[in-house]
Amino acid sequence: MPAGLAFCRTLVDEWRRAGVTHAFVSPGSRSTPLAVALAERLHTEVILDERCASFTALGAALASGRPTIVACTSGTAAAHFHAAVIEAHQSGVPLIVCTADRPPELHDVGAPQTTDQTHLYGRAVRWFADPGPPEVTNTATWRSLAARAVCEATGLCPGPVHLNLAFTEPFLDGDPSVGPPGRADGGPWHRGDRSASAGEPPADIRAVCEQAERPLVVAGDGAPDTLSLEGVPVLSDHRGSLTGTVAHWDLLLRGSGFVGSHRPDLVVRVGMPPASKALAQWLARLDVPQIALTPRGRWIDPSRVATWVLADPTALALTGEDGWADSWRRAGEQAGSAVDAVLAAHVEATEPGVARRVFATRPAGTTLVVSSSMPIRDLETFAAPRTDVRVLANRGANGIDGVLSTSLGVALTGTPTTLLIGDLALLHDQGALTGLVAREVDLQMVIVDNDGGGIFSFLPQATTQRPDVGLPARFEELLGTPHGTDLVAVARALGASVAELGPTDIGATVAAAIDRPGIQVLRLRTDRARNVALHRRVLDAAMDAIG
Repeated sequence: MPAGLAFCRTLVDEWRRAGVTHAFVSPGSRSTPLAVALAERLHTEVILDERCASFTALGAALASGRPTIVACTSGTAAAHFHAAVIEAHQSGVPLIVCTADRPPELHDVGAPQTTDQTHLYGRAVRWFADPGPPEVTNTATWRSLAARAVCEATGLCPGPVHLNLAFTEPFLDGDPSVGPPGRADGGPWHRGDRSASAGEPPADIRAVCEQAERPLVVAGDGAPDTLSLEGVPVLSDHRGSLTGTVAHWDLLLRGSGFVGSHRPDLVVRVGMPPASKALAQWLARLDVPQIALTPRGRWIDPSRVATWVLADPTALALTGEDGWADSWRRAGEQAGSAVDAVLAAHVEATEPGVARRVFATRPAGTTLVVSSSMPIRDLETFAAPRTDVRVLANRGANGIDGVLSTSLGVALTGTPTTLLIGDLALLHDQGALTGLVAREVDLQMVIVDNDGGGIFSFLPQATTQRPDVGLPARFEELLGTPHGTDLVAVARALGASVAELGPTDIGATVAAAIDRPGIQVLRLRTDRARNVALHRRVLDAAMDAIG
């Protein structure tokens, strides 16, 4: 006898016991029992587009650190979750992906909305389970299934899990109370140990750390707090939480004179790598020992130069020689002064300027979500470090899809949120605008609109003289990709409050928008060619400033 509703109520009860609070559902018939059970017991948001729903769930999990549920019906609906599953996999975000499915007898017979969903997301999930249609004869397995899903998603290597749940019609028939009771103490059926004590490093690594006179730390998202640092410069992106970060280090690493005189004798890399290409290339060229403390037990060494690759947390103590860290900090401050001078001389609003100003004007305790591509790089290069604003970004797979949905998920956790996003990233996720203004969240969107893919203008393809392959004549068509869409008109048509950012009022306009509740959209128009020229002027000025 079908027991779909009782089964789903049991799953949801276990998830509540494990601390799950949010679920995101895209409507469909086959997922009815799960949608009903989720809506009964969890904070449940219904989002029409599956791709938007999955990235919104990812944003909520990213902000809260707790697993979220995302559910859909069978067929191609499940395929639309794949991009968010990949991002969750590579960013280590706990996500419980529930895809409804047809029962076995409807597979391979041409039944509608039926496809093979077994291991649909391949190796991008920590665990896959397909328990088959729920029956009153297999109730003993239900709580274990739900509790294990949480344990797998939140283990030492957090990430997505996939439950493929087959349901038979009628979906809501049967006794909804036949589910097995939970543990008497109110806790989940299984408990996973999500902590790891800091271990002592091997003797050879301790010796290298003790002997280093000019150690350097490179930090990103997920950096552990197990490092003891004294007189050590830290190159951290804005997602990292380590204090003592050198300002504008990306600019410093572009100066051959500076890096020539500031060669470390040991590099310790912790957390996810920053976005900076200059940093990645410099680290790949260094012929010094490098220790990689990889977050969540992942192997992160894209340049393949790490001498040791250790799973964090590992306790390391580093001490730099007198003046070593101070010389980095002074150079960063000098580069910052050069940035200030160049940007102040521009009457028009600029992409580096808006990234710098948005970050500087965020109130303490709030969250800034930054799109991949140019916004995260502009923040990394031009914004002075601060640790009282949380910065989040989808830098696992580094895609620009789902960014608006991710920021909505962050805002739905209750934190005031600002999104810094480019026009193409917004267009990739414009489906998320539907119904966004109807939700009671505080979300400010700052859109940098250069009518295309601005980052491509920095690549060699922009100036490559290859008529045989159509470059540079077809650069705009193939890479610049101007779209001509009026983003302000789109946002206003959906009911959002929109303001244009002018050349002199960026700080005031952004600050005013932050003070207003609800959905605020701020658009800044820029020019791609002038943006490239400005970046070069800033770099030249920084190099002059640091000698």
